[in-house]
Amino acid sequence: MRKLGLALSGGAARGIAHLGVLQALDELCLPIGHIAGVSSGAIAGTFYAAGFPPREIFQLVTDIRFVRLLRPAFRLGLVRLDLLEKLYEHYLGPDRTFAELTTPLTLVATDLAAGQPIYFQEGPLVKPLLGASAVPVVCRPVEWQGQLLVDGGVMNNLPVEPLLNQPGLVPVGVHCNPLSTETPLTTLRAIGERTAYLAISMNVRPRLAQCRLVLEPPELHHYRVTDLRHAREIFDIGYKYTLLQAETLNRLLQEG
Repeated sequence: MRKLGLALSGGAARGIAHLGVLQALDELCLPIGHIAGVSSGAIAGTFYAAGFPPREIFQLVTDIRFVRLLRPAFRLGLVRLDLLEKLYEHYLGPDRTFAELTTPLTLVATDLAAGQPIYFQEGPLVKPLLGASAVPVVCRPVEWQGQLLVDGGVMNNLPVEPLLNQPGLVPVGVHCNPLSTETPLTTLRAIGERTAYLAISMNVRPRLAQCRLVLEPPELHHYRVTDLRHAREIFDIGYKYTLLQAETLNRLLQEG
């Protein structure tokens, strides 16, 4: 049987749906051969590839200590990446490398200086993870190996490229940003979020076409990208939606 290659999109709080997707895939006993993740998808993908069960990752990312680190500090308007780095090192190990993961992983960041996406597949793990999820303006860029790294979603919010042309791998996109036409655009915040969404969606569209299947739970459009208080509902949406795709997923894996 072939294996799934998962491209996990960014989506902030909506990215918790990735954990529901991974939980369903585990219960369906569907093999995952490679994960490529960006932003919140990078966090979910990294911990899963390191051997953490999806429900355990959910407990970690909804823990009050983790949530506090993701809330911008009021004085600086910046997430404390130094504290987040220590938290990652605590759970993943300070010297963990890509080679030590149980599932092959690619993390995608944006090199702000060079203006291009950077794909990490080897070497130390924690710094690329920080860079892949460092949202511009909210987080300071991560300086690493002569590069200035920010969230990979700026240039590639559905990193399917590392999954293509790999024998025996079926590229599946997990996109947690369905467009909502119901959201009232009456506040500056809502307008800003929609503008960012439209800009990022332009780099997603051509990549959707390269996936054999796209898992995009439509119910996620009811939730904002900052809706951490609804984390359980978002997890369940990803979980239930993926279970409904079991027949399609099995058929893709069995095809020649």
